[in-house]
Amino acid sequence: MNLLLRLLLATGSGLLVYASYEPLGWWFSGILGMALLYVALAPWSGGTRDSGPRLRTGVLLAFAHAMTLYLLLLPWIGELVGTFPYVALAVTESLYAVVTGLGVTAAARLRVGPVFYAFITVAVEWLRSSWPFGGFPWVRLAWGQIEGPLRFLAPLGGPASVTFGTVMVAAGVAALLLRGRRATALTLVTVPAVAAAGSWASAPGDSADTGRITVAAVQGNVPRLGLDFNAQRRAVLANHTRVTETIGEPVDLVVWPENSADVNPFADPTARALVDEAVNSAGAPILVGTLTRDDVGDRNTVVVFDPVTGPGEWHHKKYLQPFGEWMPYRDLLRPLSPYVDRAGDYKPGDGDGVVHIRVPATGETVGVGVATCYEVSFDAAGREAVRAGARLLTTPTNNATFGFSDMTYQQLAMSRMRALELDRAVVVAATSGVSAIIQPDGHVTSSTRIFTPAVLTDTLPLRDRLTFAVRHGSGIELTLGIIGWICLFAGFVTGRRERKPRKEGSGRATGTRRRPQPHRGE
Repeated sequence: MNLLLRLLLATGSGLLVYASYEPLGWWFSGILGMALLYVALAPWSGGTRDSGPRLRTGVLLAFAHAMTLYLLLLPWIGELVGTFPYVALAVTESLYAVVTGLGVTAAARLRVGPVFYAFITVAVEWLRSSWPFGGFPWVRLAWGQIEGPLRFLAPLGGPASVTFGTVMVAAGVAALLLRGRRATALTLVTVPAVAAAGSWASAPGDSADTGRITVAAVQGNVPRLGLDFNAQRRAVLANHTRVTETIGEPVDLVVWPENSADVNPFADPTARALVDEAVNSAGAPILVGTLTRDDVGDRNTVVVFDPVTGPGEWHHKKYLQPFGEWMPYRDLLRPLSPYVDRAGDYKPGDGDGVVHIRVPATGETVGVGVATCYEVSFDAAGREAVRAGARLLTTPTNNATFGFSDMTYQQLAMSRMRALELDRAVVVAATSGVSAIIQPDGHVTSSTRIFTPAVLTDTLPLRDRLTFAVRHGSGIELTLGIIGWICLFAGFVTGRRERKPRKEGSGRATGTRRRPQPHRGE
């Protein structure tokens, strides 16, 4: 009965954490979910240290939590590669929970267990976001806090600090439920206080602006859904050209989505003519997402097309999606799924993510950061661009391959977190939605509906200040991760020792002393 109750808590915690992500966005449920996971792994019997679940039970509970979470969070993967690969990914990501289950179950037997919980969670998230194949940071806990107050930890240390703060508050809630100790309430006060400090530090106001620029995000839509979104040659490009021609006011920059030029304009004269038509109509540079090829191989590319100087700088997508844009172990996996050979064979770029555009009215050159689709989930993509001089950020993305799934909403949350973390306005341009204009504080000022042609236009601030997260975020995550692995090891060793029952009346073998027997007259 005890195991069944713990298992229900663990699966329920996964459900609650899922609800914190977009499109639901119930940020408080992420905190409650992580609190319930700790309760499921911790001792219940009056706080005694040897009453918690066994380590193998802790592994089962943590795995159940993760499987519930990822099966609910990642169905959009199935839209691209089918049900079997989607479930396989959910299982693979859940295997990291083995480490969480072992470490937290052991550490929960100690008084410092709640603090260890936060560090261990960040350490495991760090591993999952880095390895293998570059990691899968899409499932970071921080993304579910974009609507909550803990998001203001982002400018201080990036998503890792948001995850850490979320689990610290959750651990405080769990400790209060389990032990009723007032001292644990400090986490419920300290972390939000730090988040409030982050809010103050990340809100410099208009004094931080170094200029303003009028930007249009174009969502041209696609003729069909799924992997065959571009099966009708040049149809996606024609859609974006047509919608661009509806822009009814002067702009300084137009942002097209990833793959908006579904035919390479450098290899196809008709495609090039459509791009030139759009650029001349806008009278401003356009960031055009397209597919190119060079001596290295196929590239997923964003190119600046200027109405005066023509093609300019480009950004080759650097962080490619494994099993989508490239296929690890293609020959080995081919017999398992017919989708294997539908994955691309694109080669990554090696730039800093910055392209420069010329502002038509002033002739000023402005650095624009580009994080194409999947790249927005990686810390280094935005930070490198900002350090290299990006004063505005863009997220060109192609969501058409994922249909009406939650993918586009989850990705928008990441772009909002990046705006806050990096103190830059972000322009999200999607082929099919959701496109959005995001202010440096993470607030969305306008957005489109999914699979609806539209243009979003706004005048946005240009900024060049570097937040603490830009300058030191990777070091903060590294430090939290190292401490987490130390906590995991220390909790595992100490917790196992505390688990061992003591033999009554043993004496020297167990390190206890027999109580002296009273005299009869006493």
